[in-house]
Amino acid sequence: MDVKVTWKSRMSFEGSVPSGFTLPLDTDPAVGGDNNGFEPMELIAIGLAGCTAMDVISILQKKRQNVTSFEVRVYAERANEHPKVFTYVKVEYIIVGHQVEPAAVERSIELSATKYCPAQAMLAKAVKIEHTYVINEAG
Repeated sequence: MDVKVTWKSRMSFEGSVPSGFTLPLDTDPAVGGDNNGFEPMELIAIGLAGCTAMDVISILQKKRQNVTSFEVRVYAERANEHPKVFTYVKVEYIIVGHQVEPAAVERSIELSATKYCPAQAMLAKAVKIEHTYVINEAG
């Protein structure tokens, strides 16, 4: 994987990947930024959420679960001192559907955490990751 980050001004950068996609990066004004883009640690959390979300929805679809809405939220606590790493991460899966089986959800989350999601495997070596889920019946 080859990516690059190009400086624009102050603390503003643009990240790009070979496929042509770009995204803005910046930081808080308190440290010289303009809040015009994602902070790098936000992207790590989004990467985790996206990685496990793709795994879990794919597995649920293979298990023929009738999911109508799906969301993954990551709550990350950070150290107060530099380098301000994540000290605890909670991943919450919010599933809405018709008669979605809790066992199917649990197994999908387990497979993502232990087998498929490289972002989760990498972060789990450095920080405790807790998983929770909520299933709501579609109305």
